[in-house]
Amino acid sequence: MQSLTNSYELLVFLKEQNLLENSPKFWWPSSDDFEILVGAILTQNTKWINVEKSLQNLKKLELLSLETLANADINLLINAIAPSGFKNQKASRLKLLCKNIIKTFETFETFQKSVTSSWLLKQKGIGLETKDAILCYCCHQEYMVVDKYTAKLLLRFGYEFDTYEDIQTWLVYGINENYDKIVKLYGYEISLNEIYCKFHGKIVEFMKRNPKD
Repeated sequence: MQSLTNSYELLVFLKEQNLLENSPKFWWPSSDDFEILVGAILTQNTKWINVEKSLQNLKKLELLSLETLANADINLLINAIAPSGFKNQKASRLKLLCKNIIKTFETFETFQKSVTSSWLLKQKGIGLETKDAILCYCCHQEYMVVDKYTAKLLLRFGYEFDTYEDIQTWLVYGINENYDKIVKLYGYEISLNEIYCKFHGKIVEFMKRNPKD
């Protein structure tokens, strides 16, 4: 692997691989924001192909909305999301999250605009990675998602960090410091949110295609 001095150089390296050629603009395989929220919960400790099966089940049952999930029969919900694994745990947490969103924000749209990191981290079953995935992909806020692929890829370049926050800080700093270069790289006024979406997506796709050196 080549040497890196900052995360901008990592972004350039990944962009040269054409990893997102057939992907949606913001990489996440859905353009429906509420579906992204649900997917971010369901994808914990499972493969995305299993999440897609669960999402299809929820669509068939017409449960894929904030109100319907908050009021859904728990056994029906458990069976619908079974392909994603940990079905009892995820069903109860998903239902509770929807109830809390309604209680605190009333509508999903208000939740998207007003939710904070601290509020999400208080919700049962939401850790740093899921929190940032929701903020970045569902709420279109400027948060860089860090996952196991990110840590493994950086280790290949000789970078080892102690915490999630340390990795995130390193990634975000290089992007912010080189924002003008990134605009030229993409050829349009790309938002920080879109950069973070694409950056995380490139990391995931690269590691899936290159699981070992």
